[in-house]
Amino acid sequence: MGRLTNWWRSRVLERERKRFSTQDWDLVRERLPLLRRLNSAESGRLEDLALLFLRDKHLEPVQGLELTDPMRLTIAVLACMPILRLGLDWYQGWYAVILYPDEFAPEREVMGEDGVVWVEQTAKSGEAWEQGPVILSWADVEDSLKSDGYNVVIHELAHKLDLRDGVANGCPPLHAEMSAPAWKAAFSPAYRDLCRRVEAGEETSIDPYATESPAEFFAVASEAFFERPGPLVQAYPAVYAQLEAFYRQNPLGRS
Repeated sequence: MGRLTNWWRSRVLERERKRFSTQDWDLVRERLPLLRRLNSAESGRLEDLALLFLRDKHLEPVQGLELTDPMRLTIAVLACMPILRLGLDWYQGWYAVILYPDEFAPEREVMGEDGVVWVEQTAKSGEAWEQGPVILSWADVEDSLKSDGYNVVIHELAHKLDLRDGVANGCPPLHAEMSAPAWKAAFSPAYRDLCRRVEAGEETSIDPYATESPAEFFAVASEAFFERPGPLVQAYPAVYAQLEAFYRQNPLGRS
């Protein structure tokens, strides 16, 4: 069965590679400083995953956005960075990426503590639905190409990993060799510390948006893990260690 799977994968990749030119790939590599940390084997694996991602997921532009091949590859490469060592199976159960030209504001009914219901519209750069699509603003994808700690694609795909067990609580399904108590012992005090620092008006090493919830802390910490691992490990070494074990990658070791 393994040989058959490898044969099928090779045939699929051979076909998918023909869809994109060398110039497309060169443009993506040039625009993504994040990729320069990878060795040749990792780069090849990431590019294969990106092609399989594009075969598996439908990229759907809306509001007049026109997708070019380099744009498709950029989204796929960034989406596959978190699963470089995990595999595409971790993205099972959903099939679409919806792309807006800029921030979008979905309408939602919200009920207050007094029982009053109102319609809320909040501008968003990205969103991940359980068993539904990932929604992204292309303008924010472009802002994610600077390796400055902000990466909306990695952020939303981290939410997707978190949602694999049906709830976004900041703890994705862990590998058998990992420990849920150890995860909590790393993340809970770090989350409280960040909340305290933000409330006190202090400078923080990761985006203060992480204080919104434990789920957002995980997603923002994942952005930092791949984009700015040095400041993350200095501020929260136990969180870095847990992310290293979960993603099975060590970005610091690539620098």
